[in-house]
Amino acid sequence: MPMNLYDPLGVDYFDAAAVRAERDRTFHVCADCRLCVRLCPSFRSLFEMVDERGGSDRAGELAPAQHKRVVDECYQCKLCYVVCPYTPEQQQEWKIDFPGLMLRSLAVNTRTEGASRSARLLARTDLQGKVATAAAPLVNQANRVKPVRVLMERVTGISKDRLLPTFAKERFSKWFRRRGAQSRGDARRGRVALFPTCLVEYQDPSIGKAMVGVLERNGIGCDLPEGQVCCGMPWLDAGDTERFREAAQRNVDALLPAVQAGASVVVPQPTCAYTLKFEVPAFLGTDDARLVAANTFDTSEFLMARHREEALDTDFAGTTYESIVWHSACHGRAQQMGPKSRDLMKLTGARVEMVERCSAIDGTWGLRAENVELAQRVARPLMERVRESDAELVAGDCHLANGAIQEGTGKVPVHPLQVVARAYGIEEDAG
Repeated sequence: MPMNLYDPLGVDYFDAAAVRAERDRTFHVCADCRLCVRLCPSFRSLFEMVDERGGSDRAGELAPAQHKRVVDECYQCKLCYVVCPYTPEQQQEWKIDFPGLMLRSLAVNTRTEGASRSARLLARTDLQGKVATAAAPLVNQANRVKPVRVLMERVTGISKDRLLPTFAKERFSKWFRRRGAQSRGDARRGRVALFPTCLVEYQDPSIGKAMVGVLERNGIGCDLPEGQVCCGMPWLDAGDTERFREAAQRNVDALLPAVQAGASVVVPQPTCAYTLKFEVPAFLGTDDARLVAANTFDTSEFLMARHREEALDTDFAGTTYESIVWHSACHGRAQQMGPKSRDLMKLTGARVEMVERCSAIDGTWGLRAENVELAQRVARPLMERVRESDAELVAGDCHLANGAIQEGTGKVPVHPLQVVARAYGIEEDAG
């Protein structure tokens, strides 16, 4: 087996025959193991089709359309990689990276057939965000009008029936810079570079404001490097690796000076933190990308590290909660850093119930019309746990997953950083 099998920079990465051969091998190993059958539809479909052929020894006989079904049903939650006993890091004879193989397969398909129009539109998050925030009240109102949503579904592929995030009138970066000298903060315990992500920048700046408030409360100065763009994960979801590399390079260029000056990069959204930590260095393959990745942290991960150093303020005189039900997002678990947001909220005195079930949103996969029924079926256990919980508050790190929870349960989750900001008594922006 070639060593560069899952290397996006490998010479055979886009070789369709090599990818097919690797899927045949991987499907055989997975059909023998079946540890991941509970994780996502790809595995259930794969094992059903293999069994129909006569078992794992016949896995190589699946038709191209059956391969496509497995690839299309993978929404890159990454959890199979975490639990797989055959991952490359284990140095086993049979090395498996299932999400890496599915991403490679999608990239090959996109290179030969092109990305769909809806995938290309949905990947332009910065363009959408700039336009939508400029006319936020109108856009938000239009997103609640049925005929508009029907048209949107036809153009973008986003289901007319799903609850969409609203857009903010004032973007996070504008708010941050409007603070002027105050944004430099008390930096007696160092500085960080904020990577707010497009979801915070355009849709929910209140998460970013809570992040800044909590960091500054603990003597950590905050900077917002110029030149950042979307993390690029939507381009990977579309199979467009070249556009992803462009976004990745822009973010490395923007963040590198701060990292070289000794700052950590902190990220409030799990998918974007995962992308900076793992996908960016893999697809760029440069020392600069690896340096940025090595110094990138989920914000709760960063704060809990300060707590271990006894450098975190635990005087919570503001609003606290006795009980919280917290959704542990897939891309947070995929970072293998532990339930840091849970641990952070527990410092406020809350009893935190952790729910480790997938929301099946994963970027825009679960919002697309063709995936809605399957996504809601996958997310049903999560929704049931949240609905049945008698906790005072629902919390979750992933803004898109929180939207799915609101849609599925009627309960409105908040970000763990907002929980901590409230506990500190930091004034919350009413908007």
